[in-house]
Amino acid sequence: MTTILVTGGTGTLGRLVTERLRADGHEVRVLSRRAQPYAVDLREGGAGLDAALEGVETVVHCASTQRGGDEQAAQNLIAAARRTGVAHLVYISIVGVDRVPLPYYRSKFAVERLIEESGLGWTVLRATQFHDLLVTLFQGLGKAPVMPLPAGVSDQPVEVAEVADRLNELALAAPAGRVTDMAGPEVRSLDSLARAYLRTTGRRRPVLNVPLFGKTYGAFRAGGHLAPDQAVGKVTFEEHLAHRFGR
Repeated sequence: MTTILVTGGTGTLGRLVTERLRADGHEVRVLSRRAQPYAVDLREGGAGLDAALEGVETVVHCASTQRGGDEQAAQNLIAAARRTGVAHLVYISIVGVDRVPLPYYRSKFAVERLIEESGLGWTVLRATQFHDLLVTLFQGLGKAPVMPLPAGVSDQPVEVAEVADRLNELALAAPAGRVTDMAGPEVRSLDSLARAYLRTTGRRRPVLNVPLFGKTYGAFRAGGHLAPDQAVGKVTFEEHLAHRFGR
């Protein structure tokens, strides 16, 4: 039985990874800012982090925030992993972090480099956006009388449970470096995805495609966040919506 620590183990992805590893009979420690007994803010590190990692063989690093601090958190995690003898660090990243100049993507890419240079055994998986993220986006945009979308942008959402399954496999295998990206089954325009959400939820909103400007928008329009050659996900956005909203 392997002892595995999952950072961000109470989040959308981390919770599912934790469930799968425990179902396979492994001892899993959940690390987050509030989850006892391993309540640690990775951005601060400290003795609590060393205690959480003591005796751990593998870390699955799912903790992340768009509010900043991911690089500091990774530095603290890597330093503690070295001190406590962790053998394998698995990291979930995002397809396009090296192509789309979004600040959050740049931070994720910087964390990848820190892990690659850490001296630890490591595995990095990049995935496209989760279906859940698009639902959250459309819920927010749908509050207005008109739903505005960036014109000409597509997406390739993937089911979070499928990503959790893949991370489970990687955590139980030997360090593999940068593995093949994981993407959803379909490249779809945001317009079509938004309309699917509106149909399923019974909302009536006109969709307005708005041209934007800048390098980040250009990178999204060019498909820098897509991986059409790695469309290994099985669950479509409509199937996710039907399951989530019971329709």
